[in-house]
Amino acid sequence: MRREVRILLVGDDGVGKSTLITSLIKETYVAELQHVVPEVTIPPEVTPENVTTHIVDSSARSDNREQLKIEIKKANVICIVYAIDNPHTFNRLASFWLPFIRGLGVNVPIVLVGNKIDLRGEQITNQSLEDEIIPIMNEFKEVETCVECSAKQPLNVSEVFYFAQKAVLHPTAPLYDSREHVLKPACIEALKRIFNLCDRDKDGVLNDDELNEFQRKCFNAPLQQQELEGVKEVVKEHEPAGVNDVGLTELGFLFLHTLFIQRGRLETTWTVLRKFGYGDDLSLREDFLHPSFDVSYDCSVELSPLGYEFFTEIFQVFDKDKDGALKDSELAQLFSTSPGDPWANSDFPHTTITNDAGAVTLQGWLAQWSMTTLLDYKTTLSYLAYLGFEDDTRMALKVTRPRKADRKRNKVQRNVFLAYVFGAAGSGKTSLLKAFVNKSFTNGYTPTTRPFCAVNSVEIKGAEKYLVLQEFGSKYEAEILQNKRKMETCDLLCFVFDSSDVNSFSYIVELRKRHNLDNYPTVFVATKSDSDLVQQRNEVQPDVYCHALGLSGPVSISVKNQQTADLWNHLVGVAINPVPATPGLAGSAHESSKVKRYLTFTAVMGALGGAVFLGYRLYQQQRGFGNISKRDIL
Repeated sequence: MRREVRILLVGDDGVGKSTLITSLIKETYVAELQHVVPEVTIPPEVTPENVTTHIVDSSARSDNREQLKIEIKKANVICIVYAIDNPHTFNRLASFWLPFIRGLGVNVPIVLVGNKIDLRGEQITNQSLEDEIIPIMNEFKEVETCVECSAKQPLNVSEVFYFAQKAVLHPTAPLYDSREHVLKPACIEALKRIFNLCDRDKDGVLNDDELNEFQRKCFNAPLQQQELEGVKEVVKEHEPAGVNDVGLTELGFLFLHTLFIQRGRLETTWTVLRKFGYGDDLSLREDFLHPSFDVSYDCSVELSPLGYEFFTEIFQVFDKDKDGALKDSELAQLFSTSPGDPWANSDFPHTTITNDAGAVTLQGWLAQWSMTTLLDYKTTLSYLAYLGFEDDTRMALKVTRPRKADRKRNKVQRNVFLAYVFGAAGSGKTSLLKAFVNKSFTNGYTPTTRPFCAVNSVEIKGAEKYLVLQEFGSKYEAEILQNKRKMETCDLLCFVFDSSDVNSFSYIVELRKRHNLDNYPTVFVATKSDSDLVQQRNEVQPDVYCHALGLSGPVSISVKNQQTADLWNHLVGVAINPVPATPGLAGSAHESSKVKRYLTFTAVMGALGGAVFLGYRLYQQQRGFGNISKRDIL
């Protein structure tokens, strides 16, 4: 909410603009005044709305017209003053002043102020005021209200400036159609969303506990039982369907706010709207959806225990049939207070764990949010706000230590890990990811045209971790490998090749040659072990290549036969303990040199022919060379 309000008084000469200002400041009538009094600043602690208030006087004389235009454009609210004893000044509201302000392209609230009501004598109240003002308000929607006062007595002077403040801080126009006497559509939509968020048990009614929790959140104080009953009685009297045996219905909730506005208590509705993140235009504020949250480039973001607790609770609330999964209709209701499913442009729910009917299980739900937070924490922040997280949404997240620091210490304390999956077209990357989330194997090759992710939980030594596998398609792999910032966000590289395709492994070798990847934890996976194993058309065979890098050999799997050889635990284990699986850290510089010499030597052997190569392998085995990068063979 704004912290300053600039109030400008305009009107014909002699209507009492300057006198109103001095009566407010001095709390008494001052007869002789200069033509225009200087600007007055009122500190926030002495105003009802606790905002700094600037009050500016003006002149209607033609020689001051340019200065008047400047002040009109600077004002947050304009009070047009007329004298109740001079009908000409009242007629000039609609014939001159309101069109003049509109003509300057200014769209601020306007308060009409009828001064000098002391001249009416004993009959101070104008019974026909509403009939006189309504036609003007219907023509000029910027008019918020009309206040009659007397600067001489003084009477209602402070109310003039209070209503001017309210017109800025709690405007009517966004909420209420004064001509039709109904809430505006945007206001109805916002209040319905708030009602749904406060309806904790999702039964369509706010019971006494939910009403009190709403009252506590918005006004820091619960209602007494007598007050609750009084509120419901008022609703029942005017809108019988607004209350039932359980409590206040959505219709009753909307009626109450209509009543607040009609009775001039706009601050009540605005307080509610702002507590739930709405700005003056009735859209959710940017600072509410995306609060400042600093994350270093080599750190990652995870859900905190509070975040997991929130997403677990909301899952359980919307799992109406209590089958342990959210089907499409339940997900639609869950996301009804947001712009919709945040994963609409992804392959969700195929990215996570579902039951046989395709409904998302709790395991899959938490895994999906773990992945979202890791890959795009800003989306998680905004959806925490959309879905009604009670506290500062940043409390639901936590920032991990930098990956480089973890790798140096070889002590990783994170719980969510990201593995990039690379490999030639048709090597089985997508099938591997689908197997990770228990999706059925399908024959045939479909090229990856956009990044595909899969996430699941993996239990390591009794602790639950989350692993995100992301593939980009061979067409886009080089682009990712060249993106330093992208590469710094991953925890390990998973290179996949088809053990039944003679050309599959050489694709990986060439990929690694073109990019410096020795500083990343690495795992090699040989797919399609159910098919005939073939000699790879490469200078060095996969197991030798891996051993020369100081790594364990490829993990052989068959997705078709559901034989994954504990691959998921292996991948998470490498992410947690990255040093042994990082080629650049596997040995000293001397050992690294030996590896390079060994790879060169074996390449020559490969060129001389398979018989020589196999003979050399037998020689290795006889000499007991288990891991060639660890022994001085040259």
